[in-house]
Amino acid sequence: MIKSTSKPTPYKTEFTNGKVSSFSDNTPDKGGNADGFRPHELLEAAFANCMNMSVRMFADSHSIPLDAVSTVVNLDRNHPDNVCFEYRVELSGNLTEAQNGQIMEMLETCPVRQTLSKSITFRQG
Repeated sequence: MIKSTSKPTPYKTEFTNGKVSSFSDNTPDKGGNADGFRPHELLEAAFANCMNMSVRMFADSHSIPLDAVSTVVNLDRNHPDNVCFEYRVELSGNLTEAQNGQIMEMLETCPVRQTLSKSITFRQG
């Protein structure tokens, strides 16, 4: 669960899971000060971080010599009826072509990707 609380600065918002806190904000052209992540950047971060962790966990469990992984995600909202998460994954390490392929294939099992790929509904609780 995430709790979000407004701050005195216009649109600056603190969010926490009860252990760790961070801030979101809006861009200056929309009345904010850009003092935190924009809400859509948080969606990008959720996907990028999940892929990153999933790759590392997969490599660890399969003894793949992965030194590092870098993930980049961009949420393309240019077509409102077809929003697209564009992503790039860069792997570092002494990986074989087969290991690289295994890692790229397993990205489809990233839990956040699986969640975002489903039909989503909303309800006030």
